[in-house]
Amino acid sequence: MVHFPQEPLYADVLRLVRLEGDIADLEIEGEIPAEMDGAFYRVHPDPQFAPKAGGDQFFNGDGMVSMFRFKDGRVSFKQRYAKTDKWKLENEAGRALFGSYRNPRTDDPSVIGQHRGTANTNVLVFGDDLLAMKEDSPCLVMDKLTLDTEGYTDWDGELTLKTFGAHPKIDPDTGNFCNISYASKGDLSPDGTYYEIDRDGNVVRRAEFEVPYYTMLHDFSIAGDYVVIPVSPYSSDPTVLEQDRPHFYYDRSLPSYIGVMRRDGDGSDMRWFKHEPGSCSCHVMNAFQEGTKLHLDTPVSKIGSLPFFPDRDGAPFDPELAMTELARITVDLASNTDEVESITPLGKAPGEFPRIDDRMAGKPYRHGWMITYDFAKPYNGPPGPFAGVINTLTHFDLKTGEETSWWCGPDGSIQEPCFIPRSADAPEGDGWLVALVDDHVRNYSDLCVFDATAVGKGPIARAKLPIRLRQGLHGNWADKEKLGDKLAA
Repeated sequence: MVHFPQEPLYADVLRLVRLEGDIADLEIEGEIPAEMDGAFYRVHPDPQFAPKAGGDQFFNGDGMVSMFRFKDGRVSFKQRYAKTDKWKLENEAGRALFGSYRNPRTDDPSVIGQHRGTANTNVLVFGDDLLAMKEDSPCLVMDKLTLDTEGYTDWDGELTLKTFGAHPKIDPDTGNFCNISYASKGDLSPDGTYYEIDRDGNVVRRAEFEVPYYTMLHDFSIAGDYVVIPVSPYSSDPTVLEQDRPHFYYDRSLPSYIGVMRRDGDGSDMRWFKHEPGSCSCHVMNAFQEGTKLHLDTPVSKIGSLPFFPDRDGAPFDPELAMTELARITVDLASNTDEVESITPLGKAPGEFPRIDDRMAGKPYRHGWMITYDFAKPYNGPPGPFAGVINTLTHFDLKTGEETSWWCGPDGSIQEPCFIPRSADAPEGDGWLVALVDDHVRNYSDLCVFDATAVGKGPIARAKLPIRLRQGLHGNWADKEKLGDKLAA
């Protein structure tokens, strides 16, 4: 008999799904553009079994991968667990064997030394494979057509790292897969690695660097010839693991940094530029190079924005100061100081989960999107960590400064969007946006399709699911060329 703890993590808007299955032809409201030919992949944490103990993190759930296949105006749906080593061992035992988030000391003795990864943070088609990623473990390979799990990879021994970042970037010029890993030498290790993998699966660049302190390098960006990495004052120490506290804490006494180094170097040129003390940035919209200056566009908060990682000194969470707002952080490589040059607000609507037209990764760009917060709007659904907060989808035109938004209504929230170009050579921003819109009252999810530069008009189509998917983290689009000809709609 399955009994999950009576905690908000498993109730109401975060009620578990734990369902694998297929739907050949989803109900459509409106009209799916006939030109949309490919698949949208996304992933959410969805524990297979009740945890060993209560009080765990949302981010410790097993990865559940969803695939929406678009073809000829129709949409099919497939969902499977990312069957990690952890999932297989627990499935065989019929119960949870691994303990708290990032704390191997809480594991059952039978699994000590095994991979703890859940592959629940991001999914991306690269080459012949679907990669399922979580930053505290190696990369999991899945079949991009069937969603069957093939297992962990180290790229033929070329990347024998303990960890693998979950926010890779694809260089639009070379097609290289660019990524970072942190704590790749072991738990609480203040090290980092940058690497690039070419289209043939060869590791063609690798650079190691030291981080000023152990922290969560959750996201980064390429920027022309450079890598740009925001460092927020989250950290940890052995007492956290010994006492089984939440793995990261927010420590406002630690500096906030922007790390910059060349992509073709060995990491020895890394520079750490300090900026506003205590400020945090978890996700990156984009970055680009302008002469000796590098611009990083990212949602920034004045204090720690993640309430599930407590303040080290016990200060209560302040949602107003924790609000993230899109800003441009500029550093000048020609300067002799270790301070950022400027931090400039880019938009009015506060929000998170920024996205761009990925063909502009690392380049000067115009269009960006985020799910944003409109606190003036009503909410009818049950309470919960994501309830009634992420209720608006916003398009930012960084050339004109115009913001256009669509409110999803009083009954739910919106998950991370993803841009889909109309064609491979379409102008930047010419295409569609897809995003799951969750109805917390009727308990359904719709995958909504928007005109990317006219999101204020609302969805042009909805692919309607007969269930509500759990709050997800990240996802990506793969066009028909990346899928191959074997996949039938």
